[in-house]
Amino acid sequence: MPTNIEIKARVDDFEALKARAKSLSDKPLTVIAQEDIFFNTPKGRLKLRVQAPEQGYLIYYERPDQGGPKRSDYHLAETRDPENLKTTLSLALGVRGVVRKTRYLYMVGQTRIHLDDVEGLGHFMELEVVLKEDQSEAEGQAIAEDLMRRLEVREEALLEGAYIDLIEHTINQEQNVSH
Repeated sequence: MPTNIEIKARVDDFEALKARAKSLSDKPLTVIAQEDIFFNTPKGRLKLRVQAPEQGYLIYYERPDQGGPKRSDYHLAETRDPENLKTTLSLALGVRGVVRKTRYLYMVGQTRIHLDDVEGLGHFMELEVVLKEDQSEAEGQAIAEDLMRRLEVREEALLEGAYIDLIEHTINQEQNVSH
């Protein structure tokens, strides 16, 4: 499976971070509306990313829930019929939850910088250092840490888990308050 070194962080000043990312980026900004439908799985995470009525990606990944740079192994399959695939997977596995976001994508070398406006959660940043076949995890971690420094991402802003975990946590907190 392909491998990334990833970090995720909460963002306080979204516009300032967009400006820093733009100054580092090798390519023009791409803005993407995404809906990620997460399905129940016995291990890892499985999501269907819908980007348009006829464009989707089924993504399975395994990544430890820890702050800071971490390894993520993933497999991706493209679909031209995401709605039908969503129905099939919903029937077979059940839906865990849905994450909707607007993603601002910047590229710096082999690294994807995602600045995400996540519905119901706020602003976040993800770095994905796509490892080359001959690259070690340590090299990817060094790239991620250097970009964190250049983007002025603070250690205390780093997050564990996925957006779906944050959404579930928020829902659980709201349910506990109302009881």
